[in-house]
Amino acid sequence: MEMKARKNNNRKAFTLVELLVVIIIISLLAAMFALPSFKQLGKAKKDIARAKMEVIAGAIGQFYLDCQRYPDESVGLLELLEWPPDLEDRWNGPYLRASQLQDPWGRDYIYIEEGEINIGQFDLISLGADGQEGGEGENEDIYYE
Repeated sequence: MEMKARKNNNRKAFTLVELLVVIIIISLLAAMFALPSFKQLGKAKKDIARAKMEVIAGAIGQFYLDCQRYPDESVGLLELLEWPPDLEDRWNGPYLRASQLQDPWGRDYIYIEEGEINIGQFDLISLGADGQEGGEGENEDIYYE
């Protein structure tokens, strides 16, 4: 008597369709929870930019106390890192590290010696995520006030 192989109907694996359905469901759930997190990331970078501006403003204030003037706009904030030849006897820096002069998007802060926003002082500006003037949300300009 010949034994015929019996077809095993008790399957123990998933079909391709079942796997695709599970992957789609997991992807949809991940998207629902991840998108709000990305929006918070943009807000966090704006908060970091403001905090770094506070640190830079403190360094500019210390520079002013030591040197009796603000950093020269033509040289910019680099005077906080390297002593200016005309101030070698008063300069007590470096007041910051070079990495502290860049916003969270990797661009240098804009420094204006004669402030237009802070009359009688200096202005610090970050142009936001897009690096362009104006914008909304993550692209909004950030000013030290």
